[in-house]
Amino acid sequence: MSEAFLCAEAAVEGSRLDRFEPRTRVAAAVAVVVVVLAARSLPLLAGLVPVALIAARLAGVGVADLARRLAHVEGFLVVLALLLPLTVPGPAVVTFGPIALSQSGLERAAAIVLRVNLSAIALFTLIGGLEPIRLGHALARLGMPEKLVHLLLFAARWVGLVAAEARRLDDALRVRGFRARPSAHGLRTLAHFIGQLLVRAFERAERVEEAMRCRAFAGRFALVDEGRFTRLDAAFAVGLGLVLLAVLVVDRSS
Repeated sequence: MSEAFLCAEAAVEGSRLDRFEPRTRVAAAVAVVVVVLAARSLPLLAGLVPVALIAARLAGVGVADLARRLAHVEGFLVVLALLLPLTVPGPAVVTFGPIALSQSGLERAAAIVLRVNLSAIALFTLIGGLEPIRLGHALARLGMPEKLVHLLLFAARWVGLVAAEARRLDDALRVRGFRARPSAHGLRTLAHFIGQLLVRAFERAERVEEAMRCRAFAGRFALVDEGRFTRLDAAFAVGLGLVLLAVLVVDRSS
């Protein structure tokens, strides 16, 4: 998630969704996630996966980029999919000696895996390419609490700054011939590295605070992104709404 939403560079270069207003994309992502979580039919959820992949490709999301981002999600889902069939009570479907995989656990694991992947694809496609500043302004205009928006904007800025400080410290260690090894000296050096990184981050935060006060910062950011809804946004919202409504109707009728 941090790479997709808190990096300085857009996660999706040249996305075809850039023509839409950021608030439209954020609202669309929330609507898709809500519908996916509300769906109960496993065949329907499984059928939506190729549809979501095709939609992501049409939106300009690269296959390799999407696969790399989904790989971070799959690591957690693999553990979950292995544990649920063993812990959820129900009639056993597969038995390996004393180990029994319950049908209820398999169904629940499959539902969670499908829902998480569909939600992740929707988020990466719809808002993964938004710059952090545009995303923060869109959330603020949608009525999100200002403190949460400030945290997002500060995090988007500070992740890059702290990473740059860490790279400089790492370069300084390498120039001095340091090689990370599981030894007392290596652990002491790592502790000094982390401590120096925290000190530099704190000093940078003080300088930033002074600079913001000099610019009359009063606890809130000015929303300079003057986005406007267009007919294209309205058409996209109506079309997506009809598709999601159809998904709910099919799910309830199955």
